[in-house]
Amino acid sequence: MTTPTPQPLTTAAPHDTDIDTLDERLLDDSDAFDDDEPEAAAASDVVDVRHEVTEDEVGLRIDKVASLAFGDFSRAQLQGWLSDGSLVCNGETQKPKYRVKAGDVLQLSTTLEQHGADLPEDIDLDVVYEDDAVLVINKPVGMVVHPGAGNPTGTLVNALLYHYPAQHHLPRAGLVHRIDKDTSGLLLIGKTKPAQMALMAQLKDKSVYRHYQCVAAGDAASFMRHRVIDAPIGRHRTQRTKMTVMTAGRDAVTHLLEITPLNENYCLLDIGLETGRTHQIRVHLSHIGHPLVGDRMYGGRRQLRAGLREGQRQMIQRFPRQALHAYALGFVHPVTGEDIEVTAPLPEDIVALIDALDDGLTQR
Repeated sequence: MTTPTPQPLTTAAPHDTDIDTLDERLLDDSDAFDDDEPEAAAASDVVDVRHEVTEDEVGLRIDKVASLAFGDFSRAQLQGWLSDGSLVCNGETQKPKYRVKAGDVLQLSTTLEQHGADLPEDIDLDVVYEDDAVLVINKPVGMVVHPGAGNPTGTLVNALLYHYPAQHHLPRAGLVHRIDKDTSGLLLIGKTKPAQMALMAQLKDKSVYRHYQCVAAGDAASFMRHRVIDAPIGRHRTQRTKMTVMTAGRDAVTHLLEITPLNENYCLLDIGLETGRTHQIRVHLSHIGHPLVGDRMYGGRRQLRAGLREGQRQMIQRFPRQALHAYALGFVHPVTGEDIEVTAPLPEDIVALIDALDDGLTQR
């Protein structure tokens, strides 16, 4: 079987990754995060900056104004600094919901946590695009994006610091977003602070987009009924490492751009994201009853469908990770303004899975 060739990158709605939640959560790749979460801004020195409220900002929440004025930091970070007194208004602490007035002066004084403790490590990198401002890496399965609880070494950040020592001076070694340890595919990295910040801004204004390919349990007709999945996602109330569809969640929209049947009950999907919520693809496909193959958290027994040959059943049961790959990345170059498109082929494990499930239902 020949693996389907990705279609031209023109049909997906570019996803919207909310920059207000950059540091809202760090689940350390228990899917952190298969649906692009933007990387948090950080630095390695003392911050002492001020901002006087403008006429256009009067009446806005203080955390919103702070996120506009101090754009290197996430709203979650700024809310934390409001709580601990590092960020004050007219010399006094305020709650995040405080509405600013004309003449108010915001002062941020804090020392940022350094990532200097992250050590360079000689770990191979698959570089698929590079110039003086931008780097795109094809991350393998099993690599955590950056150090955290339980993963102090062996991460992409450690590798970047070895191969690109200048990245040490950038927030998160230049990372713009991140994907799960067990999701393979493309990651965008800025090689300068202006490039990194410009690319992060593109995530917010939808100039950056990503396409994914995945193998999911379900027949083609069922997927055709869900070409657009529009269902809000929030954190599970009792299982805090999981996300779920809930009315109180944040807007989340997933587009099934191409549906390729492999057999009567499994399909290869090409997916585009209109939003970028944590675990979005996994949660949405599980929500419609058609989880990713290999997704232990959101799939369970529903991955197994009737009519499988024994070899196919064993392949699904033994597949060690969610069958999800970030195969295409498009962005506007932060220096030249050129439209850049990069692709990465499906990894060998997903190709083997497709070959095992393929019953030749369609001509590819």
